[in-house]
Amino acid sequence: MKDFDIIFDYLKNILTDYEQDMVVAINEPNHFYLNTHHIMKNKKPMYFASAKVNKNYVSFHLMPVYVFPELLDNISPELKKRMQGKSCFNFKTFDDALFIELTDLTRAGFHKFEQADCL
Repeated sequence: MKDFDIIFDYLKNILTDYEQDMVVAINEPNHFYLNTHHIMKNKKPMYFASAKVNKNYVSFHLMPVYVFPELLDNISPELKKRMQGKSCFNFKTFDDALFIELTDLTRAGFHKFEQADCL
């Protein structure tokens, strides 16, 4: 579980770089969740990303890769293996190289949302 805390802290830190431009919906010791300011047709804010400690892994959800799947065109096979579904990455161990790649992917997703006026 200690490893999960280290992984969560790193993934949360990726997201805290964007909290000044977003709405922090959840900020708990094992769950961090960001929404955009954009309100969708269902009157709910658009989800951006989150990190969460689960029983067997730490998850990182990144909505921009669901909205703009082309963001995934150049990700490494190693990061692709961590994907579950269309926008979730799961981690059981700390992997600096994958976390750096995920940081870059998050930045690219933020810029795509920014260009699409989704923030």
